[in-house]
Amino acid sequence: MSRERFDGMYQGQPPWDIPGPQPAFIELEQSGAIVGSVLDVGCGTGENALFLASRGHETWGIDVVPVALERARAKARERGLEARFEVADALHLEALGRRFDAVIDCGLFHTFDDDQRSALVEGLGHVLRPGGAYHLLCFSDREPPGEGPRRVTQQEIHDAFRDGWEVRSIREVRFQTVLGPDQPQFSPGGPVAWLATIVHEGDERQSETPGA
Repeated sequence: MSRERFDGMYQGQPPWDIPGPQPAFIELEQSGAIVGSVLDVGCGTGENALFLASRGHETWGIDVVPVALERARAKARERGLEARFEVADALHLEALGRRFDAVIDCGLFHTFDDDQRSALVEGLGHVLRPGGAYHLLCFSDREPPGEGPRRVTQQEIHDAFRDGWEVRSIREVRFQTVLGPDQPQFSPGGPVAWLATIVHEGDERQSETPGA
């Protein structure tokens, strides 16, 4: 989708803007798979980032939709949580000027075409410390064709993270959504999704970005 369409969807309630974190990220954090500082790329109104902040993680969230970030900051104030939310482009992550121990992606990767995916992966290499993990939640090709974002195959994930990365795991989960009668309808129980954990194999001797 174009940035303008994302802006328009936040005039109401986008189907991905559920009133809480995605269960997949709750499970990852509680299992110890998400550690240290975390960047949420395409954070929307901040539910996943705020959940991680509530669990003691230093958390940043970025998005290109200012109104979504305003709602995220308001939630943080209301809940007494420390989390930083900034307008930033996930295709230019190097501009953040720091590194994180983990990155989470809830439904961003599947919105990009092949060239944009390459830019995202390059940027992830700038913001993830060597050994850090990118936790990706995206639509699966097992979700029947129809409306909604591009379906992603496991092979596409492996291909995107071919150089300098290790795909540790990919498993099937479900996206939780809030869908009205005038919005796309998906599989019962939520759209079929892939949850992938991908580790950055950068050089441990690589100098840290200032401010990391």
